[in-house]
Amino acid sequence: MSNNNHRHLSWHRLMPHSAPSPAEPAPLLSLLKWLLLGSLVGLIVGAVASGFGHVLILVNNLRAANPWLVFGLPVGGLCIVLLYRVCKNTADQGTNTVISSVQGTPQTSFKTAPLIFVSTVITHLFGGSAGREGAALQLGGSISGKMSALLRLKEADRHTIILCGMSAGFSALFGTPMAAAVFAMEVITVGLIRYSALVPCVTAAMVTQFVAKALQVPPETFLLTGLPVMGVPVFLKTILFAALAGLVSILFCQVLHKLDHLYDHFFANPYVRIGVAGVLVAGLSLIPGFGIYLGSGMGIIEDIFHHHGGADWYSFLLKMLFTALTLGAGFKGGEIVPSFCIGAAFGCAVAGLLGLPAELAAACGMVGVFCGVTNCPIASLLIAFELFGYEGMPYFLVTVAVSYLVSGYSSLYSTQKILQSKTEADLSHDSIKQE
Repeated sequence: MSNNNHRHLSWHRLMPHSAPSPAEPAPLLSLLKWLLLGSLVGLIVGAVASGFGHVLILVNNLRAANPWLVFGLPVGGLCIVLLYRVCKNTADQGTNTVISSVQGTPQTSFKTAPLIFVSTVITHLFGGSAGREGAALQLGGSISGKMSALLRLKEADRHTIILCGMSAGFSALFGTPMAAAVFAMEVITVGLIRYSALVPCVTAAMVTQFVAKALQVPPETFLLTGLPVMGVPVFLKTILFAALAGLVSILFCQVLHKLDHLYDHFFANPYVRIGVAGVLVAGLSLIPGFGIYLGSGMGIIEDIFHHHGGADWYSFLLKMLFTALTLGAGFKGGEIVPSFCIGAAFGCAVAGLLGLPAELAAACGMVGVFCGVTNCPIASLLIAFELFGYEGMPYFLVTVAVSYLVSGYSSLYSTQKILQSKTEADLSHDSIKQE
């Protein structure tokens, strides 16, 4: 993670259109190649990620049944740091490393797969506030990167197969193959979707879904009912809500980055840093009502949609704090599900003020915050369709569009490159690159 205030943007002209290289393979041969490779990635990553999902369900149920396990969080954190040190993988930056490997350097290490598997399980077992999709992206990227080395693929194909692995890992754990396929292509460079990876990523995501279904990994779906008619008043309310969700996404990114820097400043020793964080999170969880902010946050989301529950006005802020305290110190997992939880809790908190149904606001909050922190509007729209159905399409479309613009250049991922301005459409200067 990095401080977004240090981002520089420089302008570059588009390259003129040119014909395909004579060395480029025929479309049908390319189709056959990537159907085969995408399926292979989907089968292998799908099986590993599905097993990972079942283990996370098991440890989360175990922690829920034994709340005292949270007191083991400091010890669990020390084990994570020791594990990475023993494996000489202390430079690992999580999902940022996978994104960098697609951009060119450094290459993903196969050691990342078992390390992120074990360390994320430890984090969840003891109640660290972390997600699972970030770990799944790293699992998929690491495994597919190793496959590319074994198959001796050329550089461009190596990048594509890592995208396949990312799509497969995401698809397995959340049950959203459309969003998973596009997210991997969209998250690397904002404003430039790698359409050459479309067939491989779609194939990997779909095959992974078949594997996950066969291995009985439960997909996430939520039913929205009683949606209001999209008239002018509701349209304006949705715009206002989406703008607020974009601001919340900026706040989440800033809290994550600032706490990361504060940890580095005050606790340079990684063992001390993660031990202190474990004590802080465990201590905060003892405050009545604060225990719900442990874990990924799926419990809060499910309570909102499945049990028609609500959230306190400060719930989204506390989830931000718990997540930043956990991940900034070196615990492993991901930020995506916590961002969903933050968005859902925020939606519930402001729904009444704007006169929107609570569940609709929660759904739009999930989509809006996810879009703002990842800068992936197409994947955000697709994940909304897969999680909530198509009835809320107008609301999701407005939310994604507005949140994407309002969130600016904030991002969960410091290695994500911004290749296109969010505010200018001058085709003579239509691409920008983060330096």
